[in-house]
Amino acid sequence: LRYFRSPAAPPQLFTVDTAKARVHPYSLIMQAPVMVLNTNTKRETGRTAQLGNIMAAKAVSDIIRTTLGPRSMLKMLLDPMGGIVMTNDGNCILREVDVSHPAAKSMIELSRAQDEEVGDGTTSVIILSGEILCLAEPFLMRNIHPTVIVSGYNKALQEALVVCKQVRCLSQHA
Repeated sequence: LRYFRSPAAPPQLFTVDTAKARVHPYSLIMQAPVMVLNTNTKRETGRTAQLGNIMAAKAVSDIIRTTLGPRSMLKMLLDPMGGIVMTNDGNCILREVDVSHPAAKSMIELSRAQDEEVGDGTTSVIILSGEILCLAEPFLMRNIHPTVIVSGYNKALQEALVVCKQVRCLSQHA
């Protein structure tokens, strides 16, 4: 496609389809801009965004925290048809929760991925990730960079794996 200005009196942009040799007015330029985002959205950056992400993840974690363990409680949900569903399955609960925050959506996607890969542990993975993020909050408040925090978590993971291997070896010898 080639673009050229019309020789007509009011200058107007046209496109020429060279394969069919027809001229079409290029009308997108004359239209109003298309709004992609909601006008009520706000943009946050830096520490404010990081702390907001932690709060959203903690909120998702708190929703299903009481469904874990031997004294777990059922959650009462309204299904789309208006019926009442009682469950303590974390993935089922999170499927019914409608969230708009990106971090909360990531937590729900984490639960779905856990369910698809393992088939169990959806509640545990959400609670564990929520706690890991909560423990990172004081470090962020002390202006420690997130990559430093993540590298600390990776070192802790490596130490935990070493301890698990040691415990496994001890239990096999007993």
